[in-house]
Amino acid sequence: MTAVPPPAAGRELSNPPSDGISNLRFSNHSDHLLVSSWDKTVRLYDASANVLRGEFVHGGPVLDCCFHDDSSGFSVSVDNTVRRLVFNHNKEDILGRHDAPVRCVEYSYAAGQLITGSWDKTLKCWDPRGASGQEHTLVGTYPQPERVYSLSLVGNRLVVATAGRHVNVYDLRNMSQPEQRRESSLKYQTRCVRCYPNGTGYALSSVEGRVAMEFFDPSEASQAKKYAFKCHRKSEAGRDIVYPVNAIAFHPIYGTFATGGCDGYVNVWDGNNKKRLYQYSKYPTSIAALSFSRDGRLLAVASSYTFEEGDKPHEPDAIYVRSVNEIEVKPKPKVYPNPST
Repeated sequence: MTAVPPPAAGRELSNPPSDGISNLRFSNHSDHLLVSSWDKTVRLYDASANVLRGEFVHGGPVLDCCFHDDSSGFSVSVDNTVRRLVFNHNKEDILGRHDAPVRCVEYSYAAGQLITGSWDKTLKCWDPRGASGQEHTLVGTYPQPERVYSLSLVGNRLVVATAGRHVNVYDLRNMSQPEQRRESSLKYQTRCVRCYPNGTGYALSSVEGRVAMEFFDPSEASQAKKYAFKCHRKSEAGRDIVYPVNAIAFHPIYGTFATGGCDGYVNVWDGNNKKRLYQYSKYPTSIAALSFSRDGRLLAVASSYTFEEGDKPHEPDAIYVRSVNEIEVKPKPKVYPNPST
């Protein structure tokens, strides 16, 4: 009997969240997928087996989550808390708190620390190895120019994007002040920032259908390489309709990247050659989050209305896991014309 090919969108995970999906992330060690939602839950799935492995209920909508290792993770919530989740024991404890909703969380393997960013205009670093309770775990609090919207890590580098189009770049080994203070090169509000896997810079997306490709090296030669491009737009009756770009995910092997927008499309880009490699068929509603698995063979897609047009009837929230074909993500070699003989 021939196997039925998966639908074009990918395989839909059963038991999805019942409200907006704020983020999803693959583990660095397996095909486990951690998902945070406005329904106040964090869910752990085995994406390959399509099984819900665990669920944690919080006191408010959960805005972000990340893995620590395959058996534990962290989450941050509108109830101002930072939580540690232990999957196999279905246990959780509160690591600490901010003074306002906590928007983002990242775990640094290089520093062995957890970094959280909040709408209270601070970053906090935590040592999760300590006993629970802020007095044991808080390493430091670092004021930011505005509310924190997005964080990304590569090695010892941390990039913080805030309201007001500010971007701060830190070295985790010296958090006393940013290594660089920048302004987004895009004119509108930042939605997402993600570091290049090779550590040389970051991609930043905005609510106005654009992505900027930036480099850390302040030298003139490096800064000359930066550029921005338009995406997630369409023309209708002579008008340009522009959509927020909510998500960016880099492929761990090839360094190409996917973007997800409120137009329901996922595009794959080759940033070095400034080319679009692929566009997946349209999803039912906005793309809220994207994540490649550790080997780049799977792409998790959150199809989840992000309320960019206010409260209105919308498609149910869903998570699709698609198998990634090399042709969709591998840079195409440049073809040079043969010199005439």
